Amino acid sequence: MTSVEAASELTEVEVEDIGHSAWHAIWGTSEGRAGLAIGALVIGIVVFGRFLAPYSPTEIAVGPSVEGPSREHLLGTDELGRDVFSRVLTGGDSIIIVPLLAALVSLVVGGGLGMLGGYVGDSMDTVITRLFDFMLILPALLLVLMLIVAFGSSTSVLVLTIGLVFVPRLGRIVRGATQSVVSNDYIAAAQARGESTLSILAREVLPNITGPTIADFALRVTYGVIFVSTLSFLGLASQPPAPDWGSMIAESRSFIVVNPWATLAPVLCIAALSVAFNLIADVFTGHLSRADTSDTAL
Repeated sequence: MTSVEAASELTEVEVEDIGHSAWHAIWGTSEGRAGLAIGALVIGIVVFGRFLAPYSPTEIAVGPSVEGPSREHLLGTDELGRDVFSRVLTGGDSIIIVPLLAALVSLVVGGGLGMLGGYVGDSMDTVITRLFDFMLILPALLLVLMLIVAFGSSTSVLVLTIGLVFVPRLGRIVRGATQSVVSNDYIAAAQARGESTLSILAREVLPNITGPTIADFALRVTYGVIFVSTLSFLGLASQPPAPDWGSMIAESRSFIVVNPWATLAPVLCIAALSVAFNLIADVFTGHLSRADTSDTAL
């Protein structure tokens, strides 16, 4: 077997082991299992909650205005007499969908630029690095607010603006990971076979930087959940009367003493989702660190 064939075979084995070992690392720890369980519970509420809601989330006067929990209204009612429990069950769509899509945008754009700069180097890497540095200088919340004022607060605008904020952060992680693998034998083997830059990035570089990329992607989703919740709280995301966990917190502040569950329920849902993604990301990052330490020892 030639050195080129050996390098290619080794790469395939390593790529197959990434997902298998990562899953066992997450499932094999109490933090990982807790993250998966909490995340599954919250996502289950978002997906199936609309079918379990006893009332329409936007229907007013289904009960007395600002009432505490009762048999008819498990979490009470808000200032318009809407059922809080129904609104919690149906108010998490944007809190999950927008951060996931925004993180995907940052992964495609920032990750692609980071890989290209880390692999090509020279002036290309300098231009991309300076672009990332410039984007990091801009205050994230101020940038998002300006874009929302200019283009509106539709889902597509939120996804693109939040994804734009995450681009330089994820891009720098991917660039560093790419630079750590470009000197390996399997990259030289691909270059010797005459493969194009795009082919090398997709088939050789990307599979071997999956670990740190996925770990940072999970963190971006966590930050995205908090970011979208903040925008909803400020009234810059979902607009009334659509139910949304962030806007529900803002609306229920005025009667938190009378019905605290109208505020606590969406707060707990947002916190649970953030904790779930953060636990999974921490376990995955710890797994990568231990794997790197073992490789170094060998």
